[in-house]
Amino acid sequence: MSSPQAMQDQALDSALSAMRRFSDNPSAYLALNQGNQLFTTPRVDGFVAYREVGRCWIQFGGPVAAAEQRGTLLQEYLDEAARRRRRVLALQVQHDDAVLYAERGMRVNQIGASYAVDLAAMTLKGKRFVSLRNKISRATRAGLVITEVDAAAHLDRIDEIDRVWLRQKGRHVKELQFLVGEIGGPVQRHRTLFLGTIDGAPVGYVSYAPVHGSRPGWLHDLSRRTPEAPPGVMEAINRHACTRFREAGSEWLHFGFTPFTSLDPAHELATASTPISKVVGLLGRYGSVVYPSATQLEYKMKWYPEAVIPEYMAYDTWFHPRLVWAMLRVTNSV
Repeated sequence: MSSPQAMQDQALDSALSAMRRFSDNPSAYLALNQGNQLFTTPRVDGFVAYREVGRCWIQFGGPVAAAEQRGTLLQEYLDEAARRRRRVLALQVQHDDAVLYAERGMRVNQIGASYAVDLAAMTLKGKRFVSLRNKISRATRAGLVITEVDAAAHLDRIDEIDRVWLRQKGRHVKELQFLVGEIGGPVQRHRTLFLGTIDGAPVGYVSYAPVHGSRPGWLHDLSRRTPEAPPGVMEAINRHACTRFREAGSEWLHFGFTPFTSLDPAHELATASTPISKVVGLLGRYGSVVYPSATQLEYKMKWYPEAVIPEYMAYDTWFHPRLVWAMLRVTNSV
């Protein structure tokens, strides 16, 4: 009988193995964040990552399994949720997996997109990169030193950046969770962290997670900077990391999911909810108070990504208010 299980050592090793072999989601490593649970079944080599919030299961990404078994794994997960009388909401679902949800009668709506740069073709030459080159140059002239570091050995410096970064957002602002990465946790050893300092003081960092599948490489995941950091610090760190990744043979740099962006009716599936599509579109145009999508997208588009990958949410036949509340709770928005 299938059952949910917490991420113990054996389950984590099995999940990592399945992820490397089967996952095509650029943000897949976020599925193994602390606090997530893994649904597994003896009949399928793979897992579904989720968190239980009240009477809802909030799922991260689609089912991770071989292509011919993803449908079976998803159906067993949905059956278990129904048996336990839990509503299901899946976030950051890729298109091929979105089709599986639609085939099972679930509503599926595009909620944003992720972006990726081909490292082999990446260049900062030409007029369109003038502004980016200038920002990197300013940070370099300010004395920025970039070092690849072990997160565990530099937690105090990382925490210092985090505290200052969060403080400048306002005293009522909470740190987002679930749909973003983390420092620490069960898969930290697989991530890469670049720290920027000026005169020995930490001014910013970017954490990268591995990406497998059709566009293998790295995910530009968690990034923070201090208010005093000169312009160009984050760009300089990312440029440095891209150079290192390309030298090591990595193919792609992914900038991850940005909600409410690159929305296109052509991306929608047959079971899309028209009212939800309209709400997501309105959030894309006017939702900066809810989420700073425009700011995030501006940073990502500076690098002129070659790939724009639509991402979806899948949910029960109508978007119950309970799902809204559970989504806000799981992301630490309330």
